[in-house]
Amino acid sequence: MDTETPEVSIIIPCRNERQHIKACLDSVLCQQAPTGGLEVLIADGMSDDGTREFIREYAEGNESLRLVDNPRQITSTGLNAAIRAARGKIIVRMDAHTEYALDYVRQCVAVMKSKQVDNVGGAARTKGDGYLQSAIGAAFHSPFSTGGAGFHQADYEGEVDTVVYGCWYRQKLLEVGLFDEELVRNQDDELNFRIRNMGGRLWQSRSIHSWYRPRGSLKSLFRQYLQYGYWKVRVIQKHRRPASVRQLIPVIFVLGVLLGWIVGQVHPTLKVTYWATLATYGITSLAFSIRTLTFAQWRLLPIMPVVFFVYHLSYGLGFTWGILDFLLLHRSGRSMMSGLSRS
Repeated sequence: MDTETPEVSIIIPCRNERQHIKACLDSVLCQQAPTGGLEVLIADGMSDDGTREFIREYAEGNESLRLVDNPRQITSTGLNAAIRAARGKIIVRMDAHTEYALDYVRQCVAVMKSKQVDNVGGAARTKGDGYLQSAIGAAFHSPFSTGGAGFHQADYEGEVDTVVYGCWYRQKLLEVGLFDEELVRNQDDELNFRIRNMGGRLWQSRSIHSWYRPRGSLKSLFRQYLQYGYWKVRVIQKHRRPASVRQLIPVIFVLGVLLGWIVGQVHPTLKVTYWATLATYGITSLAFSIRTLTFAQWRLLPIMPVVFFVYHLSYGLGFTWGILDFLLLHRSGRSMMSGLSRS
């Protein structure tokens, strides 16, 4: 491969990913190189768990792999640092929690060129180990937990409002202004929002395969989606409208639960209505659990309603927290980060 002027630059942000980085790099460096070759840039957020040392050892004798420092330690700054250091005219973003088909990069480039679009990706397929991770992965594909976005549907092909990871011409990224470095989460959605607002098109293809490892505990899932909900408010504030109505449903659910309980204290009839509504939610959750598990493992059924509830509650609470911080108190997001660092 011509690593001096490669056709494609793969960029991977990471921090403290010692558990996952080997499997990721194994699949990345076995990629079928597109015409013109490729390079791999790992933007490390100053990991202190041995990740940096492992990457350096892995890179010995492999001139196509480079380590890029990300001192601010958030995904958006790491991605931008890698893009600026990249030599390829096409950028393919990857993630350390994901494994990739051998033809992943080649398919991304081929689809982007054939469809003449501005960003392409495949579905977010999942691979889980253990009981909870398998349940979280199964729920990830259900429209009940995630609103039915295209990237949760393995067989979907067509135009979408956002894609997983992404493949762009480097020049297009420079034109739209790279990733928003204020955002700790949702930087992908926000970038895709800007691309679409500029008249760009996004495409999801069934031919692009990768397997994401979801969070392995309810606590880590809660923290993840709490941040997604929180930073979604900043994206909506920035663009003055949501990218999709589905993004508002969890906060309506959480506020409905809280306000319904308060209103239910006023009159016995209202209290009955409140509990009947919660019962309906529980029945709906059980029904979607059964529907989801027809494609997975029945042993997960007891935990599935709980997993769905964590998806909804965490995102809704994060969104509510974001409304308080960004819209009412005009904060910059520091309260979220300081709060999580204490938890």
